[in-house]
Amino acid sequence: MDHPTGYQPPPPFSCTYSPQIPELLHQLNCTLAISTYQAGKVILISAKDQNSLVQLPRTFNKAMGIAIQGNKMALAAKQEVILLANDPGLAAFYPKQPHTYDAIFIPQATYYTGQVDMHDIDFGTEGIWAVNTSFSCLCLISDEYHFIPRWQPTFISALASEDRCHLNGMAMLNGQPKYVTALGQYDTVQGWRATITTGGLVMDVDSSEVVIRDLPMPHSPRMINGQLYMLLSASGEIIAADPEKGSYQVIRKLDGFVRGMAYYRDYLFVGLSKLRQNSSTFIDLPIAQKADYAGVTIIHLPTGAVAGEIRYQASVDEIYDIQILPDMHRPGILNTETDMFRKALSIPGTSFWADDRTENPGD
Repeated sequence: MDHPTGYQPPPPFSCTYSPQIPELLHQLNCTLAISTYQAGKVILISAKDQNSLVQLPRTFNKAMGIAIQGNKMALAAKQEVILLANDPGLAAFYPKQPHTYDAIFIPQATYYTGQVDMHDIDFGTEGIWAVNTSFSCLCLISDEYHFIPRWQPTFISALASEDRCHLNGMAMLNGQPKYVTALGQYDTVQGWRATITTGGLVMDVDSSEVVIRDLPMPHSPRMINGQLYMLLSASGEIIAADPEKGSYQVIRKLDGFVRGMAYYRDYLFVGLSKLRQNSSTFIDLPIAQKADYAGVTIIHLPTGAVAGEIRYQASVDEIYDIQILPDMHRPGILNTETDMFRKALSIPGTSFWADDRTENPGD
């Protein structure tokens, strides 16, 4: 694209947002956690005050699914699952910005899964569950194996790294996977690509039955107040599904490619991604011309009304997941790309940052 002389591109991760969003996040006392595999970041979005937002992007290679449970965060990355833990005591005295954060997530363990294209991830009663898209299965994250396969669709004949149906989404219920989404009912290498925008389905994990078919790219299934909700990416629709009847009701239709959804106190936070204009897969979709930005749309679920939106102007084109960090006004997060996380020392009863002056230089 040609730009006029003197054009200055927007700063990295710059965004615009509805004026009411800072006040809403401030009132909800929560922070958004967004993963963008395209930019390789986890981005925390918080209310700086009631009039402005503040962002904290951190590098994680191909950041995908995010899971939150209490003070723990699990993140699916390119070849590993990273477990982080929040320590408010460390947050208050973060050396680079003391008295800034009310929480800080520090890497505590890395599980090396291999490059198996993990998508959705969540905490369950048996540990960390993940959608292993490459092997078309649900698995448990393990410190003994790269992963432990626990469930696969009945139409998948063998455990193989062939991404046969593009299993992607997982809805948990009572600590166990209840529903999953996939982009096609195929048992061949990347067979789902043949009907990528029309062949999506929902499966009941307990019965292994396909309960809803012919969906336009379902993603991000979530159990909310006993009801199954999900996103239909190729049509821009947020839906409430009825697995028993094999039907669904459209809650709201957005002008974009929707993927990534979280619920908190009557509000849905829905991610939108920018479609590549040269993509032959999406060029004929009704939303193709409208899906020209990435961001977050907030929906008031009881009424279906749009409560506000965030639009990225730079750096972020594709969003995978959104999660809520409750009761955290302005949290921080560290990655394993630099040594800063190694200076954080959290032990039972106390925590502190290591002092560089005490390091043993060796013999």
